[in-house]
Amino acid sequence: MLQFLKRIIQSIRPPKGPDISEPQVFWRGVFFGLLALSLFVTFLSGFLFRTGLSPYLMAAATMIIGFVGFWVFRFMASLIHVAINNVPTFVFSLILGTIAIFSLAREMRFGWPQSVLNDSIIVSMLSFGAFAGSLLVLFTRKSKVRLLHIFLVLFSVALTILSISWILNEGRDPYPISFEQTEVSLLSEVGINNPGVPGDYSSEFFTYGNGSDIRRPEYAEVKYKTETVDASKIITDWKGKKAKWRKRYWGFSNKEFPLNGRVWMPEGEGTFPLILIVHGNHGMEHHSDPGYAYLGELLSSRGFITVSVDENFINGTWSGDFRGKEMPARAWILLKHLEQWRNWSNDPDHELYQKADLNSVMLMGHSRGGEAMPIAVTYNRLTHFPDDASVEFDFDFGIKGVAAIAPTDARYFRRLELEDVNYFSIQGSYDSDEASFFGLRQYHRVNFSDSSDHFKAGLYVHLANHGQFNSIWGRKDAGLPYGWFLNTGPMMSGDDQREIAKVYLGAYAEAVLHGNRTYLPLFNNAAVAKDWLPDELMINNYSDANTEAIQSFGEDVNLTSGTEEGSTISGNNLKIWREEPLKFRDNDLQGVKVAVLGWAKDDKDPYYELTLKYALDTSTTKSIYLSLARGNHSELKAETEEEDDLDFTIELIDEFGNTAYTRLGDSKKLAPRVKVKYMKIDDMNGRFGSNSEATLETFHLPLSAFDEIASIDGIQKIRLRFDQTQHGVLIVNEIGVNHR
Repeated sequence: MLQFLKRIIQSIRPPKGPDISEPQVFWRGVFFGLLALSLFVTFLSGFLFRTGLSPYLMAAATMIIGFVGFWVFRFMASLIHVAINNVPTFVFSLILGTIAIFSLAREMRFGWPQSVLNDSIIVSMLSFGAFAGSLLVLFTRKSKVRLLHIFLVLFSVALTILSISWILNEGRDPYPISFEQTEVSLLSEVGINNPGVPGDYSSEFFTYGNGSDIRRPEYAEVKYKTETVDASKIITDWKGKKAKWRKRYWGFSNKEFPLNGRVWMPEGEGTFPLILIVHGNHGMEHHSDPGYAYLGELLSSRGFITVSVDENFINGTWSGDFRGKEMPARAWILLKHLEQWRNWSNDPDHELYQKADLNSVMLMGHSRGGEAMPIAVTYNRLTHFPDDASVEFDFDFGIKGVAAIAPTDARYFRRLELEDVNYFSIQGSYDSDEASFFGLRQYHRVNFSDSSDHFKAGLYVHLANHGQFNSIWGRKDAGLPYGWFLNTGPMMSGDDQREIAKVYLGAYAEAVLHGNRTYLPLFNNAAVAKDWLPDELMINNYSDANTEAIQSFGEDVNLTSGTEEGSTISGNNLKIWREEPLKFRDNDLQGVKVAVLGWAKDDKDPYYELTLKYALDTSTTKSIYLSLARGNHSELKAETEEEDDLDFTIELIDEFGNTAYTRLGDSKKLAPRVKVKYMKIDDMNGRFGSNSEATLETFHLPLSAFDEIASIDGIQKIRLRFDQTQHGVLIVNEIGVNHR
């Protein structure tokens, strides 16, 4: 047995000596080339494997693993080859051992689909192997096939350059959109100033924390010290290796969570509204809270105390991700920060005495931080932690609004309804981390009582991604090396994306905390701020306490019955007419049911009509409200191309048949169906589902926009007459009115 093992070891050693043949010289060079490739791959895996230790130390450690693994895998390959013997053992073990190294690297960090890994193995082995093998021959032998080896060296160099160029190439937009929204009066034309530019206040920057942070100098030297909080009953999954390695890295357990914050405070006398911003689940070693300085500087200049909250210590890392079990902690920590501000504000001896208005609070969150917003609002109104009643709550802050930036909506196991609180969410179409507008699903779970004065809004920004809402996360929504394959070419610049965030979040803060309602049209139609915003497609959703949906589609399966008892629905010559749950691109549910309507040019007078049991009084009706989206044109199974502008006529009919009418596009055009390509390689896009999904938007059509409105006596019927576009597929989510 020992002799057998010695023979195997001898067989996998590279040939050497002055008398070896030219092919053996070539394969000796290939050996060094593929050894270098294996060491490079394992170096890269270690360098990108975040543990909190030096990436160079990790890279050195994984290179050692790669060196040992290179020999071990080749030894194992040679054992397999014993039974084959058609290929020299050395060559067989060399190739199989290198392939095994790639598989090891994939498990450690790369995480590519197998098809992509296979192509990478072939290209890189050809590049490194042929280059090193032929180069060694050229330097040590007077080869009879010298031109062949020169060709192989040049071929290897060219293949490497092409591969690197492909990696560096950001990609392209295969689905460009040319869309010009209906022109409307600009807010700036009536003297309203841009909410995305600095205001009148100078601001002071400082940090607070417990002053003993071993990883963050800004929280080791703080202006104001805070006590730690015990979260052991809030985040119970803090155990095992997660607890062990996190404590080693941060220096504390879940019983001593710090309250760390970066503060931008308006200078001057007075009490100011308070805004907390919290990041999402970026790598915990890559600190996320500095990435909202652009919002802190803007909002503080406009009179809001703004705090970027540090929750990096519960983010994912190499030792594990809490996979949503930490969501209660994300929300609870925010409320503990508010509690700290309340203590300061109520303490006459503290410098922050009566500085923060705890009855005028807004919460902003990004990614998982965005999903934490509804949780925090819910906990704020409770007396006990719903997941463990032994934890008592005493919060009850005046949270007037929440803003969710590209939020998740499925990490926490509870789907929360919100009532009588303002809500805003923003999402990018090229977000490859959260590839659908999950904030709009929460939007549908926000309700207002009759006596309230709240609103909810959503903004879908074409060509924006997940990371650029945070100034340090960047254009790649996945870490390297997976991020090499992201199609970032179509995306807007980070400056443009953050400019949109500044305009909308600035307007939202002004509307909610300063009561400046002049900014509300911005949430209904981005075109009113065309001069403030980059020239990109933006899709708006807006509803408020004065909006009443008189027809939705979740009450039953009867296509002809209305939501209100006694109301009816009819359709005429429609190619498609059905009701169904609306789905995202990956077939996950959007949280609403819709009517899908389709018509074609050979259909005679196609329309969809709602007949109400009781006519609407035009004197108390301000506008007609519609929630719509483009459907999938391919459902028509027609040879015609989808038209750029899908338009139709809305008719209001009284009991006597008198009709008022307007075209949808006269007030605001329906946005095209947005298509995206997240990855440069087609095969890698499959995990996202379809390249498009229905994106709802709202329309508020003032009665004054309807021709012949003075001739009707009440609204008995609302008819969508498809007479402006020869063919199309329309999704209808709600039909309603806005009261005066």
